[in-house]
Amino acid sequence: MNLNPDPLLTELRKALRKGLAGVEARGDLHGAPVTDGASGPTRPVLDALHAADFERPVSAGGLGLGLTAGVLVSEELGRAARGNSYRADALAAELGHPAGAALAGLETLPAGDRVTATPVPGGWELTGTATVDDPAAARVLVAVRTGDGPVLVAVERGAAGVDVDDTCWPPAVRLDRTPVSAAHVAGPLDDSPTGPLSRARLRQAGYLLGIAAGAHRTAVEYAGFRRQFGTRLRDLPAVSFPLARALVAVRATRAAVYRGAWLADSEPEAVGTAPAAALAMAAETARDVVRLSMQSCGVRAMTAELGLHRYYRLAAAESARYGDPAALWRAVGADRVRAARRNRAAAGFPA
Repeated sequence: MNLNPDPLLTELRKALRKGLAGVEARGDLHGAPVTDGASGPTRPVLDALHAADFERPVSAGGLGLGLTAGVLVSEELGRAARGNSYRADALAAELGHPAGAALAGLETLPAGDRVTATPVPGGWELTGTATVDDPAAARVLVAVRTGDGPVLVAVERGAAGVDVDDTCWPPAVRLDRTPVSAAHVAGPLDDSPTGPLSRARLRQAGYLLGIAAGAHRTAVEYAGFRRQFGTRLRDLPAVSFPLARALVAVRATRAAVYRGAWLADSEPEAVGTAPAAALAMAAETARDVVRLSMQSCGVRAMTAELGLHRYYRLAAAESARYGDPAALWRAVGADRVRAARRNRAAAGFPA
C-alpha cells in the first residue's frame, strides 16, 4: 500500500471542502440534523465535480479513480456534517440501477431480518419497518433476505402498503404486505469481499470517519481559545489527553478505512473482511469521539454556537445504519476462526 497521498485525491479533497463550505448547514437544535438524499443541498456540489464519474471505470466513460475516491467523498461529507447524497447513487450504479433512489434496511443485514419477504406466486410480499436515508425519494431500494440470500428490491413510494415516516430521526419506511416481483430485484447483496455490499460498507465507514474527524476538529478549535482557570482549555491535561487519544483513534480508523479501499482497488483477492472490520471500527470511533468532543466543549456543545449537536445526532443514527458494530465484529471473528481452522487442517494438525 502506497502511504503517500495521491496528488489528484488531495486536490479533490480541497475542492470538496471548498464546495461544501458554501452549503448551508441546518442549525436546528431538534429534528433531523441534515437534509439527506439525492436531492439534498450537497447534490449541486457533487454534480459540479462530476462525482458520479469518480468510481466509474474508464471503459464506461468514467474517471476510474476507484473506491478510494468514493470513500474520500463520503469522508468529506461527514466531516462537514452534511447529508450523504453520494452513497445511494454509487451503490445503485454498481447494481446497474438508475440514480435517485433511497436506501433502506441495510442495518438488518449482518444478523436480523426486520423486513420479511414472504413468498407468494410471482414474487414476495414485504412486511416490516426499516430506516431510509431519503424520505422524499420516489423509489426505495430495500434490503431484504429471500431464499436466495440478501437482495435489494426496488419499491415505488406509491406502492400498496408503503408508508414513509419523516417525523422521526432517522426516517423510516413501513411496509405492510407490499407486493414485489422478481423484476423488482435491483441486485444481490452477498458478502463477497469486493461485491456491492462490501464497497457500500467502506463508503459508510468513510462517512463515519468524517463525522468523527469533524467533531474532533471542532472540539480542538474551541478548546484552543476557550480559557478556564487562567489558561486555555487545550492546555489542561484533563482536556488535552483525551483529545490526543481521540486523535490517535481517528488516525487509526482512517488507516483501516483507506486500507480497505486500497485493497478493493488494487488487491481484491486479499480484501477478506476488511470492509466489515473498517465499518465496525469507524462506527465505534464516531460514537466515542463525538461523545468526548461534546464533553470537552461543555454546555456550548448543546447549542447552535458550535454545531456539535449535528455530529452527535448523525453519529447516533449513522453508526448503525449499515449494521450494528457488534454484529459486524462477530462476523469478522467467525471468519477469522474459519480461516484458522482451514489453515490448521491444511498444515496436517488435528482440527
